Amino acid sequence: MAVMARDEWTDERLDDLNHRVDEGFKEMRTEFRAVRSEMQQEFQAVRSEMKGEFQAVRTEMKSQTRLLIQLFGGMFATFVVGFLGIVVAILTQA
Repeated sequence: MAVMARDEWTDERLDDLNHRVDEGFKEMRTEFRAVRSEMQQEFQAVRSEMKGEFQAVRTEMKSQTRLLIQLFGGMFATFVVGFLGIVVAILTQA
């Protein structure tokens, strides 16, 4: 069985490892900042788009509500006129 050589961790090697770990964290921090910035921009764009779409939906709902009120108002007026016509027809025949 071959005996593996044992690595010795000298102060120089530990300092080198520490430096590489620090550099790795700096790279990750930079990358996270870039991703965070990109996400903020995307969220702002989505919020802006949603705001416009919600405004369009509100406008459409107001139009539909106005149309329904006009429709039911017209139907009510038609029923009243028809009912009064029936009453007048009955009263004139007596």
